[in-house]
Amino acid sequence: QVQLVESGGGLVQPGGSLKLSCAASGRGFSINAMGWYRQAPGKQRDFLARITNDGIMYAETVKGRFTISRDNAKNTVYLQMTTLKPEDTAVYYCNAGATRLGLSFVYWGQGTQVTVSS
Repeated sequence: QVQLVESGGGLVQPGGSLKLSCAASGRGFSINAMGWYRQAPGKQRDFLARITNDGIMYAETVKGRFTISRDNAKNTVYLQMTTLKPEDTAVYYCNAGATRLGLSFVYWGQGTQVTVSS
């Protein structure tokens, strides 16, 4: 099993910045992709960004404002968020795609709350 532990959420004013972290752990697994999603109250969980060995993808809604990066040595993925807006308020979830013994798995973190408000 892969465990994902997110941190870095909190309250920030509109126009501010915040950096989320997600540390992955799990022996015997190869983590191929890591990403971020978010879910606002009453809405579906939306894709934000993904990083793999082949590259990076962003949702159009956050392109240019959010930056995903990964420290392979620490098995940690980050989401740097800038120019935050009230509509960015949501629970942010880390996601990882992993393989073990030829089988593929998807794991989710517990989520971290981000609130953008003055």
